[in-house]
Amino acid sequence: MDVRSLAGKTALITGAGGGIGRATALACAKRGARLALCDLNADDLAETEQLLRALGGERHVLAQRVDVANAEQMRAFAEAVHREAPAVDLLVNNAGVGLGGGFLDTSLEDWRWIVDINLLGVVHGCNFFVPAMVARGAGGHVVNVASAAGHLPSELLSAYTTSPMRGVAAQPGARERMIAGYQRRNYGPERVAENILRAVQRGRVVAPITLEVWAAYYAKRAAPWLVRALGRWQARVGIPELA
Repeated sequence: MDVRSLAGKTALITGAGGGIGRATALACAKRGARLALCDLNADDLAETEQLLRALGGERHVLAQRVDVANAEQMRAFAEAVHREAPAVDLLVNNAGVGLGGGFLDTSLEDWRWIVDINLLGVVHGCNFFVPAMVARGAGGHVVNVASAAGHLPSELLSAYTTSPMRGVAAQPGARERMIAGYQRRNYGPERVAENILRAVQRGRVVAPITLEVWAAYYAKRAAPWLVRALGRWQARVGIPELA
C-alpha cells in the first residue's frame, strides 16, 4: 500500500490515546489521512484530538471511547466509522496491555484480562473492519502491533509485558526505566510510528524495530535453543534496564 500520501484515505488506529497509537495518528494526519480513533481513556483520546487539530487545516477525525475487548462496543464503533467511509484503508490494531510475572504469579483473572485485550482486541478489529475492506476491493493494509516479547519469550513474561507490571517483575519504576531506556536510544513512539508506515509502504509481513528485536527475530529461526536459554537467563536475573 502506498502511504507516501494518505490524502483521501482513512486510517483507523486503536489505542490512540497515547504512545505509539497517538504517534501513528499524528504521522498519518501529516500525510493527509482521515482518522478514526479509539481508546479506553476518553481524556487521553481528547488530548490526541487536540494535538491533531493543532497541526492546522481541516482534519477529519472521528474519535470514540471504546474497549477493544468488548465486541459490542467495537461493533458500534465500526458502524459509526462505516457510516462515514465504506471501508478503512489502513487498520492499525495497536491497543494492548502487558503483564509481568511468571506463570505462578498470574491469576486466571489476569489471563482473561490480557487475552481479552491483546488477542481478542485484535480479533475484533479484524472482524469488524477487514470484511468491508475486502468487499470494497480497493486494497488496504492491516497492522497488528506487538511487543518484542513475541520474539523473545521469557519465563518472567508468561502473560506478555508492557504495562502494568505485576508479580516478580513489579519492581518499583521498572516501566519508567524501560521507557527512559528506549528514549535515550531514540526509539520513542514517533520513531516506531514512522517505521510502521515504512513497513506498510514496503509490504513487510513482520517488521521489527530495534536492533535487539531484529536479533531475536533471526535467532528464533536460526537458533531457537539460544532464545530458550536467554529466556531462562532473564527469569533468573530479572528484566534488565536498557543501556
